Amino acid sequence: MAAKALAQQSTREQDRRRTILRAAVEVFSKKGYHGCRIADVAREAGVAYGLVYHYFKNKDELLESVFTSGWSGFVERLTEQVSRSSTFEERVTGVVGVAFEAYKRDPRGVKVLILEVGRSPSGGAVNRGSAFSDVIRLASLLFQEAKEKGQLKADMDPLLAATMLFGAIEMGLTAFVLGLLDKKDDAALDRARDQVAETFLHGVMPIGAGVKEPWTNAKSPTKTRTQRRA
Repeated sequence: MAAKALAQQSTREQDRRRTILRAAVEVFSKKGYHGCRIADVAREAGVAYGLVYHYFKNKDELLESVFTSGWSGFVERLTEQVSRSSTFEERVTGVVGVAFEAYKRDPRGVKVLILEVGRSPSGGAVNRGSAFSDVIRLASLLFQEAKEKGQLKADMDPLLAATMLFGAIEMGLTAFVLGLLDKKDDAALDRARDQVAETFLHGVMPIGAGVKEPWTNAKSPTKTRTQRRA
């Protein structure tokens, strides 16, 4: 009986903590880190003010816990998706798809991740550098493997390519986070997802457009896209 009671208490504790974290996401999303107060989180969660401090010692720890919870779930889904895909193109498309699906499922959580953790000085409370670096290094292995198989240009740096991929994903989602595109329009989200993947894999210029002088260096032997496809 004692063991059962302890298990039930543990479940209640976990449920309360999840409720507070969810409330924190809502408040951070609406008011931002600096505008958020612990009292706001308690009110949103429907719990006593002091109970929030029972689980989190301050607002910094609350933001860190929100990030850790959301980020770990994202990385888990990302790893699962990559393991299911076989070709390089499927893997890149899958990575983009996981990110946009995360936004569909939890737009406020992704907003907090991008604006309050990814870009705001308030995100300094979170060890974001380590977390972001880890997932970029993980993705770079995909690019390294593709390079070894001849599926990636020989002069491409795998780590930089992985960084560029996540940069494209972040900016694509930012258009919705900032309200530049309609976040409630699932069709718009799907089009944006496809465009980010297509642009990253194949560029923005139509086949046959060509470029007179490669932008990297006018004297460089780099071929134009038209020449590469010839």
